[in-house]
Amino acid sequence: MPVEFRHHDILRLFVEIAQHPSFSEAADALNMTKGAISYQIKTLEADLGLILFRRNPRGVELTREGQFLLEACRAQYNNIEDQLRSLKGASLESLTVGISTYFAARWLSPRLMSFMQDHPGILLRLQPMIRLFNLEDQGVDIAIRWGNGHWNDVEITPFMPLPAFPVGNANTYDLVNRVGLEEAIQSCTLLRDHDDSNAWTDWLNEAAFPLRAQRAALIIPDPNVRVQAVTDGQGIALMDQLISAEIESGRLYRLSDVELADYGYFLARPDRAQYPDAVQSFVDWIQA
Repeated sequence: MPVEFRHHDILRLFVEIAQHPSFSEAADALNMTKGAISYQIKTLEADLGLILFRRNPRGVELTREGQFLLEACRAQYNNIEDQLRSLKGASLESLTVGISTYFAARWLSPRLMSFMQDHPGILLRLQPMIRLFNLEDQGVDIAIRWGNGHWNDVEITPFMPLPAFPVGNANTYDLVNRVGLEEAIQSCTLLRDHDDSNAWTDWLNEAAFPLRAQRAALIIPDPNVRVQAVTDGQGIALMDQLISAEIESGRLYRLSDVELADYGYFLARPDRAQYPDAVQSFVDWIQA
């Protein structure tokens, strides 16, 4: 049997021993006896017919042949490790999901473990995003986007209908009870998710309230910040049942029964000819 196969383990040990200036230090580092180290090296030298180490009073040093063997072994082992890393990477299919931290924390995060268990071959990456647009440029394979789904920049798959309704804090709720919502809404700042959002226009039309250009508005793209702004009395916002904990605790109040029934969360994919298999696996899982 060729030496390189029969003594593969000894060659690997040789590489480790060669990192140290003496067999004593190598023995300590490798949790072996100095005698065992010396025996393994003598066995390897005898089989190869080469002197690998030169013994001297200070310890050992590699001979020219020993240095050559060390470099050859390092190159081979490094190549094997690179190949193994490549194989491990190739065995995992990457999937990047764009998502707001609001939706991730309130709905997705508690459920993610089941996806990981069902799909061990998919390397999942959640990318927190505030504006879930330009997905292709941001390297996102699929995003979970809030709205009514009337977008032409992505391929849309309906996912979770959650009607949107106006909410405010206790002071706003008291104001609505005193003067009525139509009157109260004129003195409240409307919190919007982005500058070209039609959500409030859609809701005012649904409620048959007049559209007034002078109505104050504040753009807060981050849903978490919008919730906090409403709680702090900075205005009113259109939210959904994901804030049920705040409503049940009395931190926030639903201000009207009028809601946007076609609003909710949609799966948005960049417009591509083909999608990775991992995308469809995620779609199937989350819809289930």
